[in-house]
Amino acid sequence: MIVDDEPLARERIRTLLAGWDDIELVAEYASGHDAVAAVRRLRPSLLFLDVQMPELDGFGVLQALPPPYRPEAIVFVTAHDRFAVHAFDVNAIDYLLKPYTAERFNAALERARARLGGAGRSQRAEIDALLESVAARMAVPERLTIRSRDGIQFVPVGDVDWLEADRNYAVLHLGTQALRIRETISELENQLGAAGFVRVHRSIIVNVDRIFRLEPWAHGEYVIVLRNGTKVISGRGYGERVRRLFA
Repeated sequence: MIVDDEPLARERIRTLLAGWDDIELVAEYASGHDAVAAVRRLRPSLLFLDVQMPELDGFGVLQALPPPYRPEAIVFVTAHDRFAVHAFDVNAIDYLLKPYTAERFNAALERARARLGGAGRSQRAEIDALLESVAARMAVPERLTIRSRDGIQFVPVGDVDWLEADRNYAVLHLGTQALRIRETISELENQLGAAGFVRVHRSIIVNVDRIFRLEPWAHGEYVIVLRNGTKVISGRGYGERVRRLFA
């Protein structure tokens, strides 16, 4: 089954599926609400599911389906969703980032076929973990709390330019001001991901809205120039994540 609100996107998947003789397309839908009822009725083994749809998005479709009704294999499709792509990577979920090539599509399809053929296990456990992650990250805090011997300070999340790790703490950078908070960089990544923050280094998270320019650096890394002139360098292994921000 294909679920995507864009006709051309559905046509693209339908065309690529036509080359596989052992796959039957049972239905396609443009609405998440219609898809929920259809999945319960038709019980497809494999679902191509768009993330960004009006009224009910891809995550909402899955949340509306009781676990026994969720397909055994799901390939998510997204145009450009920083949060979704990160969530998929963390939970080892298959996804296609639009625009994708036929080769990338076939690779995702082969993985889905392996699951359905018994070479892999059902995605249902990973989907449950993904939905828990989505629920947690969608609860975006409006402010961060900094406690010290002098009292408690509240910092609006939108005022933070970037963060860096400081052992089991982190330092928030707001313009020329630096504030130390009693949370780890990983804890802050989980809290701020849905607020438009992205981890670009093992020790650095940046507010994407504060990025002014990217400059290529060595080994696929980037110098990230913020609007206030601050420069941070992405870490090895984070280059692809940075590129996806502005693909």
